[in-house]
Amino acid sequence: MSAAWIPALSLGVCLLLLPGLAGSEGAAPIAITCFTRGLDIRKEKADVLCPGGCPLDEVSVYGNIVYASVSSICGAAVHRGVISNSGGPVRVYSLPGRENYSSVDAHGIQSQMLSRWSASFTVTKGKSSTQEATGQAVSTAHPPTGKRLKKTPEKKTGNKDCKADIAFLIDGSFNIGQRRFNLQKNFVGKVALMLGIGTEGPHVGLVQASEHPKIEFYLKNFTSAKDVLFAIKEVGFRGGNSNTGKALKHTAQKFFTVDAGVRKGIPKVVVVFIDGWPSDDIEEAGIVAREFGVNVFIVSVAKPIPEELGMVQDVTFVDKAVCRNNGFFSYHMPNWFGTTKYVKPLVQKLCTHEQMMCSKTCYNSVNIAFLIDGSSSVGDSNFRLMLEFVSNIAKTFEISDIGAKIAAVQFTYDQRTEFSFTDYSTKEDVLAVIRNIRYMSGGTATGDAISFTVRNVFGPIRESPNKNFLVIVTDGQSYDDVQGPAAAAHDAGITIFSVGVAWAPLDDLKDMASKPKESHAFFTREFTGLEPIVSDVIRGICRDFLESQQ
Repeated sequence: MSAAWIPALSLGVCLLLLPGLAGSEGAAPIAITCFTRGLDIRKEKADVLCPGGCPLDEVSVYGNIVYASVSSICGAAVHRGVISNSGGPVRVYSLPGRENYSSVDAHGIQSQMLSRWSASFTVTKGKSSTQEATGQAVSTAHPPTGKRLKKTPEKKTGNKDCKADIAFLIDGSFNIGQRRFNLQKNFVGKVALMLGIGTEGPHVGLVQASEHPKIEFYLKNFTSAKDVLFAIKEVGFRGGNSNTGKALKHTAQKFFTVDAGVRKGIPKVVVVFIDGWPSDDIEEAGIVAREFGVNVFIVSVAKPIPEELGMVQDVTFVDKAVCRNNGFFSYHMPNWFGTTKYVKPLVQKLCTHEQMMCSKTCYNSVNIAFLIDGSSSVGDSNFRLMLEFVSNIAKTFEISDIGAKIAAVQFTYDQRTEFSFTDYSTKEDVLAVIRNIRYMSGGTATGDAISFTVRNVFGPIRESPNKNFLVIVTDGQSYDDVQGPAAAAHDAGITIFSVGVAWAPLDDLKDMASKPKESHAFFTREFTGLEPIVSDVIRGICRDFLESQQ
């Protein structure tokens, strides 16, 4: 009888599956590890024994009831409720591959979505056994002569010098066709392999552009090169128009989310493969990607020949879609044949993080101070509306120790720093402290308040790489000069938005606001009119930030 040695992932042991026993009636179940996958059991039916105490946050499970064969068997059994995390016997049934494995939270395990896989399995309660679920794999006392037990390596940390969250946006249109589509997948696989994928290295996912974009797998789905290569191989050709712009916009908005596995402070990258030319507008999608802090690379293959140029919406589509039109973010290959020599130069680009200029966005690279009028003419209820206005702007930004920073100063004749840029590093804390600001009441000295804020709030963070903004909210005439202090703030690199309510003079608002005045000064008769101005201020901050990055 021949024996098949199958590695048990991550536990450093090997399983010896005896074909005459696994799945046969009357045989004791075979002990497996927490990380043994369905694809490791090469039988239509097999009885296995899961150990107790599996780390539920580490096992990978894809689907619900029917699981992709890349899933942990024991994880799937706990997810379905066949066993508890104390372990026990499980019967495994092999099933054909399918599409659209669903994501379901059950019994302490959040299974993941997977668009397609070549094989599946399901699990039921196994037969009882006197064998203890110790977590050790069953093996013979003496391995077959000449066969050495192989140690399964721990999960690889990957290339720590190339930390990036990368989406490969591949062309799945009729433009490329089935044959070149497969060559494209081979190239992407080679790039993924050379990147050094691992838990602390680059993470990758894949999106297919065709008539409608489809996310094939997310960043969180696989953290080993072997599994990524399996997943790429399983991607099927979809056909349709090459709506690359639509797919790029979808990727920027839907792919890079915390739930999908995006990591804090890691560059977000999309590598867009275009065979020929896109059939839709890609410029707007490039703008959206930049707003979301995504670095867009374009890998163009087989440029349109002169006879085809009439079908191209914009012959400069590459320059308008990439992060920056400086040559770094565009890459050309003449065809899909002999592409191995292009792998290393592309990987080197993807790992050059200091060049990822689009990682900074208006949402994560700004310091915004709010200067809030607490004079007696405001009143307590209107003061609460002002705080709501401040909160609605603040919550839009990615507040963190490495991201956007928020500060607030309340003023009358005096000034009070409610909190500075370094006091709070989470959005929840910032919003909570804004809600709890106490109304001062008093006179109005806006000029002194601007000088105070520049000196005491912006002064300590003058070395910050973030762009500085000051949003002033006031309801009346200042008793002192505002033009001089505002000019000093502008000279210090602080962009001012002035928001006036009720009796605030338009001349004062314009004197305080940055240029162009008409897009940095706002006025409303009623405090309830502050709400519509929220989006105007946010758009203005993002516009000014992007212009400063050019």
